[in-house]
Amino acid sequence: MSTEDRPPAPRSLAEALRARGDASLGALLRSRPDLITPVPTDLTQLATRAGTRASVVRALERLDRFALQTAEALAVAADPAAYGELLGLMAGDDADPAVVAALPHALDLLREQALVWGDDDRLRLVRTARELLAPSPQHPSPTGLGPTVQEATAGMSPGRIQEIVTAAGLASTHDSVSAVTALAGLFTDRARMAALLADAPADSLDVLERLVWGPPYGQVTADPAPRLRWLLDRGLLLPTAPGTVVLPREVALHLRRGLAHRAPEPVPPVVETAAVHRPQVVDSAAAGQAHTALATVEELLKDWDEGGPAVLRAGGLSVRDLKRTAVALDVPEPVAAFWVELAYAAGLIASDGEADERYAATPAYDEWLELPPAERWSRLVTAWLAATRTAGLVGGRDAKDRTLSALGPGLDRSAAPEVRHRVLALLAGLPEGAAPAAGSVLARLRWERPLRGDRREDDLRGRLAEWALSEAEQLGVTGRGALSAQGRALLGAPAAPAPGPEAEPSGPGDKLPVHHHHRPAPLTALSPAEQAVASAAAARLLARLLPEPLDHVLLQADLTAVAPGPLQRPLADMLGVLADVESKGGATVYRFTPGSVRRALDAGQAASDLHAFLAAHSRTPVPQPLAYLIDDVARRHGHLRVGAASAYVRCDDDAVLSEILADKRAAGLGLRRLAPTVLAAQADPAGLLEGLRAMGFAPAAESAEGDVLITRALAHRTPPRTAPEPVPDGPPVPDDTLLAAALRAIRAGDLASTTPRKPGAAPAANGELPRTGAAETLATMQAAVLTGEALWIGYVNAEGAASQRVIAPIRVEGGFVTAYDHTADEVRTYPLHRITGVAELADDAG
Repeated sequence: MSTEDRPPAPRSLAEALRARGDASLGALLRSRPDLITPVPTDLTQLATRAGTRASVVRALERLDRFALQTAEALAVAADPAAYGELLGLMAGDDADPAVVAALPHALDLLREQALVWGDDDRLRLVRTARELLAPSPQHPSPTGLGPTVQEATAGMSPGRIQEIVTAAGLASTHDSVSAVTALAGLFTDRARMAALLADAPADSLDVLERLVWGPPYGQVTADPAPRLRWLLDRGLLLPTAPGTVVLPREVALHLRRGLAHRAPEPVPPVVETAAVHRPQVVDSAAAGQAHTALATVEELLKDWDEGGPAVLRAGGLSVRDLKRTAVALDVPEPVAAFWVELAYAAGLIASDGEADERYAATPAYDEWLELPPAERWSRLVTAWLAATRTAGLVGGRDAKDRTLSALGPGLDRSAAPEVRHRVLALLAGLPEGAAPAAGSVLARLRWERPLRGDRREDDLRGRLAEWALSEAEQLGVTGRGALSAQGRALLGAPAAPAPGPEAEPSGPGDKLPVHHHHRPAPLTALSPAEQAVASAAAARLLARLLPEPLDHVLLQADLTAVAPGPLQRPLADMLGVLADVESKGGATVYRFTPGSVRRALDAGQAASDLHAFLAAHSRTPVPQPLAYLIDDVARRHGHLRVGAASAYVRCDDDAVLSEILADKRAAGLGLRRLAPTVLAAQADPAGLLEGLRAMGFAPAAESAEGDVLITRALAHRTPPRTAPEPVPDGPPVPDDTLLAAALRAIRAGDLASTTPRKPGAAPAANGELPRTGAAETLATMQAAVLTGEALWIGYVNAEGAASQRVIAPIRVEGGFVTAYDHTADEVRTYPLHRITGVAELADDAG
């Protein structure tokens, strides 16, 4: 393209944005959604918003390490800088081929993000980004470079500058500006600098070596040592404050062979493979973990079925209740916190909202239980992927040094879903069956997001990744550390790359030093509809791997029953009432005790029902000790009866009542004999039942008519509750519909603000709305209807919001104008009294 055909270089970021197509602007608004919250009126306002500190900081935080290093290099380059200067700062004198190849992509990314604008011969970093990244004594540059010679000598006396120039072997000048320019020219000339430093004492070069990679500042005394004096005399060190000297940027770049960074990182770290397993082994291991996850959540909710732990005044579970839950689930406390938080995120538990507030299962839990196992799993993992609540923080401290409790406030971390998704996406980039080295995953994530406000946030991001790897394994998204087929489907990921010959394992668990240098295309987060499809596909894959529920157990003579696999729900529910779980694993062991049998009788079962149930569901004969246990407990069950007086006990055997009265453990029940076969109690019926059972008796409750009451444990449920909403990490990414509407409004608003007006037509000054009288406005509108011309108007809506618009009037009547509004891209009707003024557009307006 010739110089005459080349479009003029943009003079501002707004002009650079104006030259972009809709696809490029759409990419900017997707990557920086804060720019359209709310939608800017025109491209000038969009450029202004893109340069605000908060927006620039957010954009810088989302750059990968090499793109950020490129921005940092531009911050220490000239303003504007040519591409060649930037390339020298990034690739150095040796022109590192990897940097040379990667720099154009990094620069394109910075342009797309509106952090850099201008052609390659005039690259400009937006002013706010330069202020954030450029060196200053208060905020050192990440490059370790100091100020330029011109900046460092700004307050120096002319005489001292001339002394430095002379000592450096340069001709003296008549003014300080030319002297500083000559000194900077010397320091940027490789050959002359090499000659100057060749005469430097060795200990002076040692001083430069200590400062060259930063920090560039050092302390000196009032009488510097000879090695420092030699450097100060020649301007290789310059004073910035009493007792402080700095290494000028030009000198440091010469010593660094032109590099702005000690170690440019144009290529992301590879995700290394720690072990390779057969894909079938991975999928089976993951399916086993998925089955365990479902059983654990069910056990947790069953434990809280009649009302769970109390809610702390500040919200959340107490440390004691978390410990109790961990013991019930037979897991460590941090793992118990994860299962509790997962059930909460999935909407299965919540606070009941009563005066004595407790946690309990929600109605959604009953619906969840009715789903097939694979679908129950997909509900859990979908909630986990999107949740911002972070169970790993439980037990830590917040900013006010308060303990963070499970289900309590302060656990939301908006970055958690993005980190989980990115960790799984990195695993999806490995061959099937490949488990990554955790350290290499963390190194990759640090390269992709290197900048954080403080070190604590950096540490949090790393911990989020570690927790994601651990939680994915517990949920069965991964198996033996590798992403399972169902986990891959959950992400909507394509088929895994085939492993090379060097990745073939000799055994299912062999560790191989495999390195994968490919950069798979990053997986983007799925929309809710896409995630629902992906979750359904994952559930179908998992369903084929889960074991079929069994309809039988193996009864043993030691009063135990062995379930060799998962049981069908009716069988599992009944067995859970009739026996206590003694051990879990591949096979579950249940133990029958007098208390567990009494529990079944209290639930309305008769001894004959229990015998029939065991005979129907046991592959072995019912052992005689178990039959005796059931008959013995049933014989005594209901021998005593409790009713409401406050409460009473009646029994046909008055000797039993005398035994109860004589027992010291009955003192708290407030018993007294009303008749030979009746005792009255001050305790309520429920308390009396519990007290007598604690004494070893087996009373039964009765109604006012004297009938035995079958007391079933009623499941306590909260009112309908919705799952907690994730806390978004900034404004949401706009969908295609919103993006198209925003682009149309911005383009139209820009047309209204930049279209030329006819001279003398009351143009607005400094963005103000046009002002014309009511008669002139009406006449101009009527004339435009006849000629079909477009007009520029100022308009104030009913809420008082002012805007500029370009319209083509169609009809004027009854105090209203109907026109095609280019700003809204539709026909609209406006009250004439809300139009502040009108101006005709120039004949050559585009």
